[in-house]
Amino acid sequence: MSRLTGLFIFMLFATSAVAQLATTNGTGVNVRALDKLTGKVQDLQIAESQSAKVGRITITANECRYPDGNAAGEAYASLTVNEVGKEAPVFQGWMIASSPALNAMDHQRYDVWVLRCTTS
Repeated sequence: MSRLTGLFIFMLFATSAVAQLATTNGTGVNVRALDKLTGKVQDLQIAESQSAKVGRITITANECRYPDGNAAGEAYASLTVNEVGKEAPVFQGWMIASSPALNAMDHQRYDVWVLRCTTS
């Protein structure tokens, strides 16, 4: 085995051996919504399994998780976003507060991103 191949295998192993953090479920999620047409920004607190409406979209908080003891750090939430007049959700999945572009909602008018989990 060449030195380069060995280095590649080591790097592959090292990047796949990431420790899993213990998490806690929040009671809901804080999200920020931007209407790109009007420039209006709204911060919303949505309880788990509840919804909030912003313009033509409805954001439903399915679940929010965060590292034990740190609700504001590395929070990630499962959201479903529906738009008036569309059958299928315009977004359904997990968003990560510290990396909003990692799994962003792709919509021509609205941006939605997670800020933190709520704990009470």
